[in-house]
Amino acid sequence: MTTEPTTGRGRTRLRRLVSAAPHRRGKVARRAGATLRMAAALMFAGGLYLAVAPASQAADASQLSRSAQDGKALFDQNCISCHGSNAQGVEGRGPSLIGVGSAAVEFQVTTGRMPAAISGTAQIPRKPPQWQEPDLTRNATALGDYIQELGGGPQLPPQGTDLSNGDVARGGELFRINCAACHAFSSGGGALSSGKYAPALGEANERQVYAAMLTGPQNMPVFGDNQLSPQEKADIIAYVKGINQEQDPGGWGLGRFGPVTEGLAIFLVGIVGLVFATLWIAGKS
Repeated sequence: MTTEPTTGRGRTRLRRLVSAAPHRRGKVARRAGATLRMAAALMFAGGLYLAVAPASQAADASQLSRSAQDGKALFDQNCISCHGSNAQGVEGRGPSLIGVGSAAVEFQVTTGRMPAAISGTAQIPRKPPQWQEPDLTRNATALGDYIQELGGGPQLPPQGTDLSNGDVARGGELFRINCAACHAFSSGGGALSSGKYAPALGEANERQVYAAMLTGPQNMPVFGDNQLSPQEKADIIAYVKGINQEQDPGGWGLGRFGPVTEGLAIFLVGIVGLVFATLWIAGKS
């Protein structure tokens, strides 16, 4: 039996098939290599994220301290609806608390600003806190410990630390430079734009003033330890507490707002009094 010779067309086709086979294998190998490199890059990025992600991503209750566990229970009862189950915030309700620190929690809870009565206002006002002492300090500390262990952030000195043992004169100078533009020289507060305001500081205790400087709540700028050292913060606190404990030897302090209220009082009381006195004298004569 004889085999017919391969025609020219058949030989060309065979050569194409033979030459295309390595090309296909090379293309498949390149695709496989690109896929493996992409998978390796994704695995590396995922591992890097897990290494630097906030502790809240991987934390569970068993890793929390006893105080933080108590704080988590309080958080789940009072805060979760606005700030989310992992304190990462709920859009349109409340911001994330990751990284705000225990100082911000203590300030907001002890001043009654949290839980907020009405959301979406220009500024959350101070109001009576949800708890009374000694529960207030204990619960604020527990909530602060929970938020601190979730994501870190600014912390206040331990409870019982004397924060007002500063230089009153130096504190007054620092207050006038850094605070008086909003809070007025006498810490009586003042109006800001868009319905906002700087609150009066008469009701604030030492830890609340320190926490406000450390965390910058609402419209207030942050005065970290790079801007104001702990000793300078103590000086400002000493000044604020000193002027709010002083008596007004001249009588009515008119809110201690300065010459504006004093001039208005002189005009309304003094000028009106002079007018009536003039009319009375004219009537008698």
